[in-house]
Amino acid sequence: MSVPVAIRVRFAAAAPMDGPCIQTTHGCIALNPDVTEATVSRTICIPGYAKSVRPASSYTRGVKVKLLRKAGIDESRTSDFELDHIVPLALAGHPRKPSNLELRPWAGEHGATRKDALEAQIHTLVCHQAITLNEAQACVAEKWEGRAAKYLPR
Repeated sequence: MSVPVAIRVRFAAAAPMDGPCIQTTHGCIALNPDVTEATVSRTICIPGYAKSVRPASSYTRGVKVKLLRKAGIDESRTSDFELDHIVPLALAGHPRKPSNLELRPWAGEHGATRKDALEAQIHTLVCHQAITLNEAQACVAEKWEGRAAKYLPR
């Protein structure tokens, strides 16, 4: 099972100031420099890895409030949204860089609940070597809704 990769990954050597990222039509989404194809089995595929790199809630709460304000959404609606890692921690997204963070409503076809299910499925495929880390990152970095059909039952 392979996903066509139309998204380009830039490694630290290509962008030493920024670190590795995956290039999308919306810009360069920051990746965790500690995770590569060669380190998958001893990083993201170890139970508890994502939790070990997750930023403190004090940090994520502040970012979430800032993004709510920027979007003109009242802070009373905080619980309606997830501060989403565009490329999840479990697929080597950068934990703290703003280019990998966005607000996502929990509900709906484009919501965080559906995206989280896709991310879990894709993570399993990476750890079972059914797809590469780069393919997985491409799947969730851009247009994930269309790609989800291939991996998630309706």
